[in-house]
Amino acid sequence: MEHQSHPDSASTNAPSSAYLASLIEAALEAHQAGRLDAAEPFYREALALDPTHSKTLHYFGVLQHQRGNHAFAAELMSDALKLDRTDAACWSNRGLVAAALGHRKEAMICYDQALQLQPDFADARNNFGVALQAQGSFEVAIEQYRLALAVNPSLIDAHLNLGTALNKLGRYEEALACYQNALSLNPHSAEAHFYAGNAHNAQGDHAAAIASFERALALRGDYAEAHINLGSLIGKLGNYAGAESQYRRAVALKPNPTNLVCLGGSLGAQGRLDEEEGFYRHALALDPNYADAHQGLAWLLLKRGDYKQGWAEFAKRWRKSEYEAIAVPGVAEWHGEPLDGRRLLLVGEQGFGDHFQFLRYARVLEQLGATVDLCVREPLQPLVERIPGVHRAFSGKPEGQYDFWVPMMSVPSCVGTELSTIPVDVPYMFADQAKIKIWRKRADSAGKAKRKVGLVWSGSPTFGNDRYRSMALVALSPLSELNDVAWYALQKGAAHAQLADAPEAFRAHDFTADLNSFDDTAALIMALDLVIAVDTGVAHLAAALGKPVWVLLPANSDWRWLEERSDSPWYPAMKLFRQTTLGDWAPVVERVSEELRGGSL
Repeated sequence: MEHQSHPDSASTNAPSSAYLASLIEAALEAHQAGRLDAAEPFYREALALDPTHSKTLHYFGVLQHQRGNHAFAAELMSDALKLDRTDAACWSNRGLVAAALGHRKEAMICYDQALQLQPDFADARNNFGVALQAQGSFEVAIEQYRLALAVNPSLIDAHLNLGTALNKLGRYEEALACYQNALSLNPHSAEAHFYAGNAHNAQGDHAAAIASFERALALRGDYAEAHINLGSLIGKLGNYAGAESQYRRAVALKPNPTNLVCLGGSLGAQGRLDEEEGFYRHALALDPNYADAHQGLAWLLLKRGDYKQGWAEFAKRWRKSEYEAIAVPGVAEWHGEPLDGRRLLLVGEQGFGDHFQFLRYARVLEQLGATVDLCVREPLQPLVERIPGVHRAFSGKPEGQYDFWVPMMSVPSCVGTELSTIPVDVPYMFADQAKIKIWRKRADSAGKAKRKVGLVWSGSPTFGNDRYRSMALVALSPLSELNDVAWYALQKGAAHAQLADAPEAFRAHDFTADLNSFDDTAALIMALDLVIAVDTGVAHLAAALGKPVWVLLPANSDWRWLEERSDSPWYPAMKLFRQTTLGDWAPVVERVSEELRGGSL
């Protein structure tokens, strides 16, 4: 949130009468002291005596703006400017009112008028910067903030706004310097500590971010945004109960849709689904189009197995920017219209696991009569080209003529998928046959007497619940003691380094350096007997290939695994091993070990 400068200080013209002058003086004195209720009658009486007194119109407009009566304020200030077009302060304040009304272009015109009249007007420069920043013109806004500070280095709002613009551009050290400048002027600025927390968080310095947010709240306990950002940070670090506490305080202060959804999400992360639902529905009662509330409610309903309502909610999940990023210009989105003889573009979305799970629908769409092209992220090619029902697969910008396009995860709602009608014709993904032969030869080096089991223990660290869905390899150490199993690491990314300190059984067959694509990984999986994985894309890939897969799930597992089940309606050859206590993998590993000892696959 950028800081616009406060309405500019009042001054008066020579009075038309002693009484009028005394009224205006009394109004301004009360106004400047923050006693708006006391100031208003004086302004009204002065205007009754002289409806054309420009300064009175101006500052009565300021008072109305401060009360949130922006339309009335605009009317008053416009009348003032008709009488005196040389009042730079009035132009600047009229710009503030236009911005409050959402009239950004009008606001910039007003600020420009103020600056033409008074080029060294620091407040107007700052406000002009805010208007520019609101439309995404960060570099030009930065220039305006710097010009404002050149005139008035003690303008705290300009330091804060300059910092937020730099932060938006990823220039975090420069942003932090701006916040330190603001704090040197006012060490008790809760806003400066708050914004510093945001910059620290963006840099990954979580301890410093937490300290800054806590300092902001110590200075201003009713700072709802600081409660939200602190809650989001500690929630990301795995402290969902602490996040809930912060979100509850934010909701008590500002029960807006964003805060309500945050609170609902923290409850869902703790497995408190019945409590979670009410906050999403409250948010939607306030804003029926709030995408995050629809998505949170969709995940909840789908996890419960209520696919009819769940997919309907999921279809409303889009934030405008995210939708526009994948939408195909000039092509209608498919919502279930007849497809016989039509060309349809199926567009991938979200993570690789989501792709692998929902690519099954290419065959469904082809069976409905469509010629199906597939647009996905580049690492998925050429693997996805072999999916039945796919006419052509590519990545990048869509080209060619289509009758419809559809986001991949919207198809279930369009075709009315229920739990009992999930397409489970597995496999629907296929590895390259030549690569399978190569990997079988390498995998057989372990000896044919042993069961060959792939292992994945960690997912992407950017995933919101990664702290709990991933595990440390050391937690799987009991499995290394099984004599009749040969382990094959399928783990890529930073977590692969954990192999260095792992038991020899886990390190003996590590071919990950040669897994350069999902196509390679798929071929190696086909050479194995079983894959054991946490909830990652590799688990979905193995299951889509038709391989037996055992998935180790946290107590707050994802929507797609439903509740309490040990099987998945999405994948016939999959077993689910669930935590009962969040963060405690030991009982899960013990159950996996027992199943392997019993010879189960």
